[in-house]
Amino acid sequence: MPSALLDQITEGPLPGASATPRRWFPFPAGQTKSPFMRATKPVNLALQGGGAHGAFTWGVLDRLLDEPRIEIGAISGTSAGAMNAVVLASGHQKGGRDGARAALENFWRAVSRDGRMSPMQRGLMDRLLGNWSLDNNPWFLAFNVATNFVSPYDYNPFNINPLREVLEREVDFDAFRKNRSIKIFLSATNVHTGKVRVFPTKEITADVVMASACLPFLFKAVEIDGTPYWDGGYVGNPPLFPFFRTGDDGDILLVQTNPVIREETPQSARDILNRINEITFNASLASEFRAIGFVNRMMGHRLMRRLTGKSIAELRLHRIEAGQKLLELTSSSKFNVDWSFFQHLRDIGREATEEFLKRHYRAIGRRSTLDLRKEGG
Repeated sequence: MPSALLDQITEGPLPGASATPRRWFPFPAGQTKSPFMRATKPVNLALQGGGAHGAFTWGVLDRLLDEPRIEIGAISGTSAGAMNAVVLASGHQKGGRDGARAALENFWRAVSRDGRMSPMQRGLMDRLLGNWSLDNNPWFLAFNVATNFVSPYDYNPFNINPLREVLEREVDFDAFRKNRSIKIFLSATNVHTGKVRVFPTKEITADVVMASACLPFLFKAVEIDGTPYWDGGYVGNPPLFPFFRTGDDGDILLVQTNPVIREETPQSARDILNRINEITFNASLASEFRAIGFVNRMMGHRLMRRLTGKSIAELRLHRIEAGQKLLELTSSSKFNVDWSFFQHLRDIGREATEEFLKRHYRAIGRRSTLDLRKEGG
């Protein structure tokens, strides 16, 4: 992806950027040993947002941390993905893989515990029927309508966000910013310019995480150094380019919570809006897919090999998604904080990761398992 194009869509210098351009592939210059030959294979994780559906990502991370053949080098995250990334890295800093797994479980338990007093809960019939949505909750329906007419600057003037309190209890940000074992990149949308800003580990605070998860209809924009930011999902869900510029070793593994394809045509106002949001939140990702596909084709071109005098590895991408199991959930389930729901999504995430490892582990370090021509459009 040319630097001029990146400058148009990103704010400020890219994380890891230097005066000397880095190679557009994830292996350091001079590396001769293939990751395929190592005891552990390095991967860089890209975590999408999705509200409560982020518990699916928790399940994916829990299984990956339980897999000795996989080593996590860096994580890019947005919204709920940003929270998962920060909590994982904080736990890993304190207690390695086991510490990271414990930190993730503690975080999602705390989110559920703090949400028990919310009036937005499933009714008795929904619980009996196994319906995870809040479509029948009168408080949710009223709030959903109100947010179309009333600004959070009016109904939430003190900008109260219980998630911030949970996050600050679970993560010591002063210690986190000194973390060197796992690189973290979080994205947020500059309200004034519409560009994405990516915050590296050393710049991440509770404000940065809340900015990455700031839905403008629910919360006031989060100001960082005098600049207001909204949810990073609008322009980078999640951003992949930080991995290219830093030259991090390892394939990119995308954990996707927003469905790309839906077979049915939405007809209700709620379903239409939900589908628009899904398309919007996946648009930046599709754009990056197209750019990566172009770069890979250039790397494999005979002229490029002649000019460089060497064979250059492609950018390899993989994806873990829940498929039909998340497609069946309505958008209101993203606000469901039942512990049983979080456990359900965690188990789906672990199962999806187990299936991915069985089918594609051997491909990691060798080839992409994500069809970029198909996904990029």
